[in-house]
Amino acid sequence: MGSVTRLKARTVTTWPVAVDHFLAARDLSAGSQRVYRLTLDHVDDALPTRNLADVEPADITEALLAAFPHAAPATWNRHIATVRSFLAYATRQGWTTGGLGDTVERRREVTDHNRALTVAEVTQLLERKDIPVRERCLWNMLYDTAARSNEILRLDVQDLDLAQHRAVTIRKGGAIDMVHWASRTARLLPYVIDGRTSGPVFLSTRPVQARRTPARGDIDPSTGLPRLSYGRASEVFKAETGGWTLHQLRHSALTHLAEDGTSLNMLMAKSRHQSLRTMQRYLHPSAEAVARLTAEHDPARRR
Repeated sequence: MGSVTRLKARTVTTWPVAVDHFLAARDLSAGSQRVYRLTLDHVDDALPTRNLADVEPADITEALLAAFPHAAPATWNRHIATVRSFLAYATRQGWTTGGLGDTVERRREVTDHNRALTVAEVTQLLERKDIPVRERCLWNMLYDTAARSNEILRLDVQDLDLAQHRAVTIRKGGAIDMVHWASRTARLLPYVIDGRTSGPVFLSTRPVQARRTPARGDIDPSTGLPRLSYGRASEVFKAETGGWTLHQLRHSALTHLAEDGTSLNMLMAKSRHQSLRTMQRYLHPSAEAVARLTAEHDPARRR
């Protein structure tokens, strides 16, 4: 008589317990943890069952629609990304079948590439821990310096003054200039440089291709890897942010400085603009800044 193989029963796990495990397993800031949990808790409230093993794809779609009926496309897509990440984790643990979130449709976002991001949007982006250190460093440096993307991507290790948090760069038009960054960039740069003393600061992960051999100055002598191109950096940024552009980091940095009351002379020094007319494109306070200004000057405000 042949042996009988007992089928392993799927572990019965509830949605809230799975959410606790999911968040504990991810290296997220306190703010990101709170945002993830809010999304997943709202979906949980709208599900017909809490047992993950009994959840169907249609349940996920209906729960998302019930939980976020009036969400804007960008917000809706962020909720979907959170739920899909959670469900992928649950599937790897054997708590549910795969593909539960695949039937949920993303919504088309109309992106204003000239819009300054809000302080909250930039903060959430720059604090993400699920992004490779190269991208995190590049994005932080672009925001800190308010520099053009090509200026930062052209930097070599020998251009950096790590102790003074600054670097020599070549601005648009060919003039030699200086850019400055803050502590968050300073903490990430050593991981990107990784002990190198020369070569491009930001390297591609793809080896040099024979048909597209770059200039020798764009190849790191210690690793043989080429300089990260603007095209690839832009592609990664758009994919991770749902369509934002690298230029929006520069635009946002200057807008936020203006909202905080930075003088026009300092703004022009930071941006390295030569024309006041060009600089004025960045001086459009956000709705949040106008609301804050109104509240601060409310005659009825208690002092």
